[in-house]
Amino acid sequence: MSTILEGVEQVFVETDRLRASVLRAPGTDAGARDATPIVLIHGNVSSSLFFQPLMLALPRPSVAIDLRGYGDSETLPVDATRGLRDLSDDVASVLDALGLSGVHVVGWSMGGGVVLQLLLDRPELVRSITLQAPVPPHGFGSRRDGTPCTPDGAGTGGLGVNADFIARLEAGDTSADEATSPRSVFRSSYVAPGFDDGREDLWVESMLSTRTGPDNQPGDGVASDSWPGFAAGGRGILNAMSVVHLDLTGIVEAPVKPAVLWVRGAHDAIVADESFFEFNTLGKHGIVPGWPGEEAAPPQPMIAQTRAVLDAYAANGGAYREVVFEGAGHSPHLEDEARFVQELLAHVAAND
Repeated sequence: MSTILEGVEQVFVETDRLRASVLRAPGTDAGARDATPIVLIHGNVSSSLFFQPLMLALPRPSVAIDLRGYGDSETLPVDATRGLRDLSDDVASVLDALGLSGVHVVGWSMGGGVVLQLLLDRPELVRSITLQAPVPPHGFGSRRDGTPCTPDGAGTGGLGVNADFIARLEAGDTSADEATSPRSVFRSSYVAPGFDDGREDLWVESMLSTRTGPDNQPGDGVASDSWPGFAAGGRGILNAMSVVHLDLTGIVEAPVKPAVLWVRGAHDAIVADESFFEFNTLGKHGIVPGWPGEEAAPPQPMIAQTRAVLDAYAANGGAYREVVFEGAGHSPHLEDEARFVQELLAHVAAND
């Protein structure tokens, strides 16, 4: 069982899809406790534990759901050929079981993609959307216009992960002895340099709740004739976010377009226009040899892609606002909680 902070309640919700762990907090303002809840969806290699301080700071009720294969939810395989639909369908089933609809949804990183897929498939569940450092809407391995760099998504999927990092997840490594340990990855990639809120053990615990293997993290993969020699498979979470399987750009034509708040950190090491978590960037900088050049394998402009899709969303009847936290990395809700709460509550109030 996970470490639950005082003031947060953990419940287990049985749906026709999975047994899900759900955290709930009533809100700090007794007068706001009947308000529409804020629903929080975590990212990859994390869990709902990452949201607990935020939940305790919010004046209104909040709910955080562990996705399949994370936290204390059931471990089930991820069919990557469905993109992130296995996860968004799970979220929908939990909201249905809780009797919730028309909620304010926050999606962090991969969770941002889950939220957009939820909008596409179950728009009645979503009243407003907050995206924090979201996965690019075309998936990983795409050019600026969203087209795949290669037809098979070369350089994406389960074979692209650092094997030692996965081994350390499996072993429950809590050390900071190596750059590939979860604690070191948290310090170097989840937050901006120098961040310390005194809860690092909890964040590492959350990361270590990630289930590993070909059906979960990282997934499988296949050989490719294109550099760097591997491509996306059909199982597991990293393949689900490959351009081969993920396309969230349907939000531009969606008949229902809730307002979107897009929050990102200026020092995000994971989701960026030239991210070192992406093979084409690694090749360009000589870290992975044999890079075929900018024409064949351009570094992915993730921020520019997200902005282009949201611009099209707005031009087609939606609305969005982009907010950059200049001192933050991949986790603004941790790194500047007070400002994140302020921005989120303003967005929610405008769309209640």
